Order: sequence, then structure tokens, then C-alpha cells
Amino acid sequence: MSNTDGPVGAERSLGQLVANATSELSALVHDEIALAKAQLRQDVKRAGVGSAAFVVAAALLIFSLPMLSFALAYGIHAWSDWHLSVCFLLSFATSVLIAVLTALVGVMFLKKAKKGKGPQKAVASAKETAAVLQHAKPHPRAIPASNGAALPSAGAHKDVARSTS
Repeated sequence: MSNTDGPVGAERSLGQLVANATSELSALVHDEIALAKAQLRQDVKRAGVGSAAFVVAAALLIFSLPMLSFALAYGIHAWSDWHLSVCFLLSFATSVLIAVLTALVGVMFLKKAKKGKGPQKAVASAKETAAVLQHAKPHPRAIPASNGAALPSAGAHKDVARSTS
């Protein structure tokens, strides 16, 4: 971070310090909000992929089951000479197995989205930052002799907040 308030090592006024601290705190809050948005976007994307997998599983089971079942059953019957009812049961079991596997993929993505907890992480980070700022104590430093003549307690040490950038 560059210091544009004056030359390096120069003393800054209290107004400059407050303005600098305010702008840094504002930037920190904006960054925390941007982080929360990015984490939320990622979690929503994972939830969308998981939901899409469930939709695909349902569509597979509903729309292709009759055609697939007939084709598979007649294919098994031609290959094995088993009774036609057993072939239809095997065809149905195959369709259900594929639908279950697709649903498991959907569950996996939804668990990842739930585990992400993007907004909760950002809120916890913001609370941690606020707690640190609440317990921050000013750094004591001596007032230079040239400025001390104008103050009532010339030469005395006074606690003054310093920017730690």
C-alpha cells in the first residue's frame, strides 16, 4: 500500500490518520462483502449442479424407462431364452440402478454446496475483524519538542493513535 498523505516518515495530523483509518476500514468492509458474494456464487453453482443431476435422474427414470425397458427385455430374451417376465424385471432393475447412481452424484454435489458455507465464513471473518478492532489500543509515542510548546503539558507523553500500515 502506498502512502500518498505525505513523504515517508513525515508526521501526519490526527485528521489524516482518521481519514486513512476510515478509508482502510471501508476497503476492508467492501472486500469482505466481495468475498461473501464470491463464496455464495460458488455454493449456488454447486447446488445448481446437484439439482440438475436430480432432474436428469428423474427424467431418465420417467421418459426413457418404457422404451429402454422394452428394448432391454427383448434383447435379454433373445440372448438368453429366459422367460419374458424375468427379462422385463432385469430391464427395470437396470434403469433403477442408473437412476440411483445419478441421484448419488446429485447428493454428492449438494453436500459439497452445503459444506462450503461461504456466507457463514465471510460473516465469521467480519466478526473476527470487528472484535480485533474493538480491542485495539493506541500505540503510545512521545510528542516531538517542536509541537510540544503549543500544548499545555509540553514534553509529557501522550497516547496517540497510529496507523499500522
